[in-house]
Amino acid sequence: MRDSRVAVSTLILGTVFTILSTLTAFPADAFPHHPARSRVAVHRAQHAFIRHVVTRHVVRGVAHYRHHVVYRHVVHSAGISCVPFARKDSGIELPGNAWQWWDHAAGVYARGHVPQPGSVLAFRANPHMRLGHVAVVTRVINAREIVIDHANWSHGRVSRGMPVVDVSEANDWSAVRVGLGDGGEFGSVYPTYGFIYDRADTGTMVAAVHAPAPEPVLNPAPRDLRPAAERPWKVYEEVAEAPNGPRHHVVTPRTAGEPAQRGGLDRK
Repeated sequence: MRDSRVAVSTLILGTVFTILSTLTAFPADAFPHHPARSRVAVHRAQHAFIRHVVTRHVVRGVAHYRHHVVYRHVVHSAGISCVPFARKDSGIELPGNAWQWWDHAAGVYARGHVPQPGSVLAFRANPHMRLGHVAVVTRVINAREIVIDHANWSHGRVSRGMPVVDVSEANDWSAVRVGLGDGGEFGSVYPTYGFIYDRADTGTMVAAVHAPAPEPVLNPAPRDLRPAAERPWKVYEEVAEAPNGPRHHVVTPRTAGEPAQRGGLDRK
């Protein structure tokens, strides 16, 4: 706003200066005396010349204002990254890239796996997002759903009021999916560290005291960007079928460490 006021003031002063300069520098013989030319005609010609000069100056000034004030502001807003945005919105001051925030917060800021308004959700680095990501929690809906504000998730823009859902099996917010827009669909599965809180670290990691909430039913994830060892997996066991009949499969879940049954296939 201050830049706008300064630009408008500069434009006005420049216009006035141009008018005065034009009047003082107006050539005496620009309109030589002619018996047939009346005083009124000379004045009209002078005024037309001045209007032409002033109009040209104003048009150039407006173009300069739009380029250096308006467009500069738009480009600056569009180019912000997630880290400076999270610092400003949360008040949490940490150095480094987004993927480094979790470790840098140790001993400085409290951390945990329970969402709280004003906390920062720290995303881990992955093949799709090598520098990680940070987002500010603005609202907690329930144990599985929150709303965030963040920057540079999509083409450098600031996105506010974006829904995020925890899809981790333990409901510890170690894997999330971010809303894609107003259609109600969610994107890929992203691995996360947890939440950084704007208060001193007490040496205790904040953890949920309730049992894991049921996982929400969402559209199929385009990708699962967690390491392969962290993705859920199931064993598909082929069962007996009648001769020449259709082939059926039964899905049999098994826990980590349980040996695969004969003929089973691991599905990542």
